[in-house]
Amino acid sequence: MAEKRDYYEVLGVDRNAAEADIKKAYRRLAKQYHPDVNKGDADAEAKFKEISEAYSVLSDSEKRAQYDRYGHSAFDGTSGFSGFDFGFGGLDDLFESFMGFGRSRASRRTGPQRGNDLQYSMEIEFMEAAFGATKELNLTRVQNCNVCGGSGSKPGTQPESCKRCNGTGQIRYSQSTPFGQFVNVRTCDLCGGEGKVITHPCERCNGKGRVTKSSKISIEIPAGIDDGQTISLRGEGEPGLRGGPPGDLFVTIHIKPHPIFKREGYDVVCDIPISFAQAALGAEIEIPTIDGKMNYTIPEGTQTGTVFKIRGKGIKHLRSSIRGDQYIRVNVEVPVKLSQKQKELLRQFAEIGGDEGLEQKKGFFNKMRDIFRE
Repeated sequence: MAEKRDYYEVLGVDRNAAEADIKKAYRRLAKQYHPDVNKGDADAEAKFKEISEAYSVLSDSEKRAQYDRYGHSAFDGTSGFSGFDFGFGGLDDLFESFMGFGRSRASRRTGPQRGNDLQYSMEIEFMEAAFGATKELNLTRVQNCNVCGGSGSKPGTQPESCKRCNGTGQIRYSQSTPFGQFVNVRTCDLCGGEGKVITHPCERCNGKGRVTKSSKISIEIPAGIDDGQTISLRGEGEPGLRGGPPGDLFVTIHIKPHPIFKREGYDVVCDIPISFAQAALGAEIEIPTIDGKMNYTIPEGTQTGTVFKIRGKGIKHLRSSIRGDQYIRVNVEVPVKLSQKQKELLRQFAEIGGDEGLEQKKGFFNKMRDIFRE
């Protein structure tokens, strides 16, 4: 049998090293050589056992004192290393304790557990988003069985304590390793960690305590909601387990496009076509708003693309009485089919206009000429 290496040499520390330095060295080496990190590497596994053995001695002040005085002979007669109790539930717990990660042990899940949240999408009309609405959602979700009340047991009966785990939900077993006796804990495979077994299952839900149902719920759409925003309904998710609270329902809103109006934040934009005569002479025209039709005066000489603002005719702010504005963008429509008389009148108009607007045209063409000279 190969002679054991000096424990201080194994951990790479001085014989006068402080407890904190010993622990730090062990954590570094354990992380490097742990079997979970080096799958199938026999050398790494042997190295891990060696540094674990060294740490179990040097981290204990009494054992360290004996080792400093007598060396490895201080522990002769203890059947190798099986006499040392590491105080952990196994390699995973040992590694998790020092390294901060590793496989978690099975945990009891017999306490109240919150139900799952649900997420749905709903499409609404533009005006419903602007002014609010009440909508119905056909919701399919898991609910507590109305026969057994969610217990899973036939009415008049109760679940029994699991005989395999004695109602603890866990099974503990010991395992001998080359460097200690470990106690491992696993979830009971008979009761699934519940600690109880249903002996007389409910006929309605087959002992599950839950059934899938479809139901309609009413949702209040607040005025001013925007596309992509989410409405949360507390307690409308799936029911909790073992008396836990239900989850929540989250409904994401999607707004259908409107044929006339476009939304920009809380403002509304609308394109209005007007004739050449209306643009030149000015006119009172009828325009649409989200509140209905209204009259609006277009001033004479209005150019195509001009935008006018109507205050307070936009979308209502969420949870506020303030409203955005409506913007009217006018587009002057040029006639494409003219009679001979209309053409003659336009020619006369052009002749009468003379040099009106000539300076503006000259300025534009001068700027264009300068740009293309560059």
